[in-house]
Amino acid sequence: MTVPFHYIDLQAFSYATEDEERVTASMRKLLPDDVPVERVENTGYAGDPITVLSARVERAQELRTVLGNLQSMDESEWETVVAQIANRITDNCEFYLYLDKQRAFHGTVTLGNGLSVRGKVEAYPATKEGAVKNVREAFEQD
Repeated sequence: MTVPFHYIDLQAFSYATEDEERVTASMRKLLPDDVPVERVENTGYAGDPITVLSARVERAQELRTVLGNLQSMDESEWETVVAQIANRITDNCEFYLYLDKQRAFHGTVTLGNGLSVRGKVEAYPATKEGAVKNVREAFEQD
């Protein structure tokens, strides 16, 4: 698989009502084993503790692992992602995807809420159209 990304960031919030280890495990479903998950403690609007968990992959093999794990979602759902590529890429050549944090913890990659995936798309020149073309070509490869 070609890798049309400079990097991919994953981020999830672990709220006071959640087990941080479970939230980290949901991120690990997508990440290579050796990629560290960083944590930053924060405070919510009502004073409740929130831990921001994040990871970045930049090396080609790491990127392939993340993309391969994304493609493990249900075939019809992956086809939806591919069909929506133009809507998931910003004018700054950033690709966004949101996954179900709870389902990822249980081993299933599916669209939803709680786990954000943001990738900086390689495109020369750096235009949205070029980014859409590059991501579409990579995602449609088998």
